[in-house]
Amino acid sequence: MARVLMLCMMLWVSLAATSQTIYNIMDFGAIGDGITDDAAAIQRTIDRCSADGGGKVLVPRSHTFIAGPICLKSNVELYVEATAMLKASPDESKYRMSAFGANEGEGMIWIYAEHAEHIAITGQGTIHGNGIAFMGAELNDSYELKPVTTFDPRPHVLTLIDVKGLTIRDVTISEGAYWTVHLIGCHDAVIDGINLLNNLKIRNGDGIDLDHSSNVRISNCHITSGDDCVCLKNRREYEQYGPCHDIVVTNCVMTSRSCAIKIGSENMDSIYNVLFDNCIITASNRGLGIQNRDEGTVTDVVFSNILLQCQLWSDVWWGKAEPIYVTSYPRANGNHKDANWRFPKGETVGRCGEVSRIYFNNIMATSENGCFVGGDTPDKVNNIYFNNVNISLKRFTEYPTGVYDKRPCRDEGFVRDRLYGVYVERATDVYTDGLQVIAAPGLDFGKLKIED
Repeated sequence: MARVLMLCMMLWVSLAATSQTIYNIMDFGAIGDGITDDAAAIQRTIDRCSADGGGKVLVPRSHTFIAGPICLKSNVELYVEATAMLKASPDESKYRMSAFGANEGEGMIWIYAEHAEHIAITGQGTIHGNGIAFMGAELNDSYELKPVTTFDPRPHVLTLIDVKGLTIRDVTISEGAYWTVHLIGCHDAVIDGINLLNNLKIRNGDGIDLDHSSNVRISNCHITSGDDCVCLKNRREYEQYGPCHDIVVTNCVMTSRSCAIKIGSENMDSIYNVLFDNCIITASNRGLGIQNRDEGTVTDVVFSNILLQCQLWSDVWWGKAEPIYVTSYPRANGNHKDANWRFPKGETVGRCGEVSRIYFNNIMATSENGCFVGGDTPDKVNNIYFNNVNISLKRFTEYPTGVYDKRPCRDEGFVRDRLYGVYVERATDVYTDGLQVIAAPGLDFGKLKIED
């Protein structure tokens, strides 16, 4: 009997230690009728939960909660139940906090956190960015972007700044109007099992952006995105948070109208110790890309065990169906609305850093175009390894092939040549011993070209 009582006591202690206080947003005044702006009620719930020491903020099932900007707090789990939807208000006037601080030209904030710890966003429900509400007319290949000057009201879905101990799990995040999940200066983050389903016609609709962040694990996700699905970078607006490093992305399925997996183009610091493994990429404008356009460096990156298929979609998107793309070129001289943020302070002419020790292992690609490796000078891109890389060249559209896209860059934005499995422009120590290139019958191609 004593043993049974002791076991019962241990079980009770364990349950007490793992239980969370639940704060239902409807108990704090949320309506959930799909019309009323429930942001104030949701914020009251989050504030109370955090003030009480933490717990679970419940977005209950079978309701749609429209909301303007919401601030998450430390020790709060935002739990969106199955059949519940949290949807961005379409009222552009509500979005006045810039996603990039003093640079207001690249979107505003919707759901955010700053200088916080132990935040979770979970559940089987949907966080909906209401993206089409912020777009112009629908075109054949995209939506028009509404004209802006220095202020762009389009809201980013999740902007998480300097959060330590972050979990995003199981939720569906859809229809972002701009970037969708943006981690800035975050450390120790897990993104697992989410469906991130953006409209493929919405430009700038990035999936997951890791910006100056470290110790991040992304796994088991399905991502469709008009822009990059997963992107690593170091933006100048947040330079105080240091390099981006120790990143793992695994077991994900991705589709993009731009580049499915990308490093760059903004990189004023360093990016290193990165692994992309066991992923499938379909119907993307570009597959695996390193697009270094600033003074930062990219080193020690491994792409392994990846199946990918690339095809051209339209000239709206960067990329010419390059399955693998490794580049370092200085970006064009500053002459646009956010030029003051693209270059070091007081400068309008940029420079580019080294890209080295990049490994492609066990890659099987079917594409309309070949791979492109190139740098501003031969030393900028070096030690690139193609190990068991299989390129199958196949036409899907009538767009011309043998065109490689170097944008954004200072000189001519394209290389025009014959179709090659791999085209190398000014790079050193590019190892292609494990490269195999085949083509559909009747398709004129070469295996490899190295241009000095």
